[in-house]
Amino acid sequence: MQAQSIQAQSMQQRLIVGLDVPTVQEAEKAVRELDGVVSFYKIGYQLAFAGGLDFARELASGGTKIFLDMKLLDIDHTVAKGVENIVKMGVTMLTVHAYPKAMRAAVDAARGSELCLLAVSVLTSMDEQDMIDVGYEYDPHTLVLRRSEQALHAGMGGIVCSAAEAEAVRLIVGPDMAVVTPGIRPAGSDHGDQKRVVTPAQAIRNGASHLVVGRPIVASVDRRAAAEAIIAEMRSA
Repeated sequence: MQAQSIQAQSMQQRLIVGLDVPTVQEAEKAVRELDGVVSFYKIGYQLAFAGGLDFARELASGGTKIFLDMKLLDIDHTVAKGVENIVKMGVTMLTVHAYPKAMRAAVDAARGSELCLLAVSVLTSMDEQDMIDVGYEYDPHTLVLRRSEQALHAGMGGIVCSAAEAEAVRLIVGPDMAVVTPGIRPAGSDHGDQKRVVTPAQAIRNGASHLVVGRPIVASVDRRAAAEAIIAEMRSA
C-alpha cells in the first residue's frame, strides 16, 4: 500500500468498522444500515466463529473491503498454509502477531497477492503493568517500536498499533506502510476495556492510515449517524 494511495483515499475509505456482533444476521443488519457511508469492515473472533468467515467471503466478492482480524501465530508451516487459504478469500487485510518468524512465513505465503498483512504490535487493551504481568522487559511504547522495525524488515504491509504510538511508528516504517489504529474513541465516549485510546482526529494527525472503530458505531442506536460523525472528526484533523 503506497503512501500516495493512502493519501488519495477519502476519510470515508479510511474508516474500518469492527463488526463486533454475535451473529451474521446482526452483522448483515449493520452493513445494511451503514451502506453508502462505510465500505470497509473488520471481522474478528466473535463473528468469525459464528459463520463470519463465509460472510467475509460474501462481502469481499461483492467488492466490500474486509479486514480479517485473526492475529495468526503458530509454527511457520501452519501460518503459511493459513495465509494461503486466506488469500483465496479475497479479503483486503489480515493480522499476524509481530513475531519475526511468523511474519516472514506469512509474507512468503502471500507473495504476489493483493493481501495486506498487518503486524499486531501490542494490544491496545494492554498497559505497562499488563506487559510486566506477561513477562515482557519492554514497556508498550518500546515494544511497539521494536516490532515495527521487525515488521518493516519482514516485508509486512502494515502495523496495528495504538494511535498514541502512530506518529513514532510512522517515523520508523516510512510513508508506504499502512498504520492501522484500533482503540479509537470519539471525544467524551466510554473507553470500555481499551487503555491506550485516541480520538479520530488525533489518530489521523498522528499518521494513521486507517482507523478501526467498533463499539462506538455498532453499539449506537443510530449507527449511520455515529459513523458519519466519526468521519467528520477524521476530516477535521
